[in-house]
Amino acid sequence: MKWLAQFRKKSPWILHYNAGSCNGCDIEILAALSPRFDLERFGIVNTGNPKQTDIFLVTGPVTFHSRERLVELYSQIPEPKVVVAVGACTSTGGVFRGMYNVEDGIDRYIPVDVYVPGCAASPQLIIDGIVQALSILEKKNKAIEKPFRLFGGIKRIGKKISRLTMAKRIGEEK
Repeated sequence: MKWLAQFRKKSPWILHYNAGSCNGCDIEILAALSPRFDLERFGIVNTGNPKQTDIFLVTGPVTFHSRERLVELYSQIPEPKVVVAVGACTSTGGVFRGMYNVEDGIDRYIPVDVYVPGCAASPQLIIDGIVQALSILEKKNKAIEKPFRLFGGIKRIGKKISRLTMAKRIGEEK
């Protein structure tokens, strides 16, 4: 399974979702993907399938209509996953805060790992946030891939083997 962590580290896939923004941050994300800033030099691929995503990149405040889709997309992304909130609107609601159709930032509905500030966030800040997300993704991969070790002998309860005491994570209390 270590080879899988190496692939995720070297070529993470990003799902970009607009939760209802003014498209300022979306334009800056496209600028970060352009040859001038070249976000793809880190091996990043922009995908449209949540089931193949490692990093969930969200822009805009959560609106009443986008809330359900945001949570649904988040639940479809396999573990380990990292959420990056791009822009002030995504973090707090920004200039749209307090409006009748805006429900503030996305951290009320899904956990956020990296916040990228700005209105609209510059391509340099977006790249910096994604590099931070890559290091968080690597830590989450290591936590998931912590090996198991068999402790002690096999215990039987009647005619059945008790597997509860056989395998524990390394470093876990007995």
